Amino acid sequence: MNSHCYVALVRGINVGRAKRIAMADLRLLVEGLGFTGVRSLLNSGNLVFRAADFTPSAAAQAIEEALVLKLGVAARVFVLDHTELSAIIESNPLLGVATDHSRLFAFLLGGAVQRDKLAALDGQDWGSERLAVGERAAYVWCPEGILDSAPAKSLGKLLGDGTTSRNWNTMLKLQALCAEA
Repeated sequence: MNSHCYVALVRGINVGRAKRIAMADLRLLVEGLGFTGVRSLLNSGNLVFRAADFTPSAAAQAIEEALVLKLGVAARVFVLDHTELSAIIESNPLLGVATDHSRLFAFLLGGAVQRDKLAALDGQDWGSERLAVGERAAYVWCPEGILDSAPAKSLGKLLGDGTTSRNWNTMLKLQALCAEA
């Protein structure tokens, strides 16, 4: 039985005062589902773990259900296997433009429906900012930060809780942790 490395990104926890979860509690919750080698990165719902015989969608559903049942927190969970995460990283067309990886973001996409919703945004003139829609992620370069970013706000309006984003530094750290696992 081969186990594979997965990355889980929990949307909207530990942002402000709502949905507070200690990372130790989150790791224990995921270990309780039978996943192994669970490690967290930062305090914002980033996990790396190993599992056998789980699809990313099944792992996401199991974690979402356990969050509600055991911790009383409803949060969307996105799970990628190491191959999917690597493909997102390798496919970023904005790396030549982005000079600060803390201001370069990957917004995860669930599939063709979400990509289609973003078609009108792709290729727009965003001034110094950039947006590019890939197969599994939309990439946003916000040189002045994400809070006032027009493309990030537009993505948020179109996709709502159907996406989560991480800055590029976090994506690279998650990939490195998965490679180590």
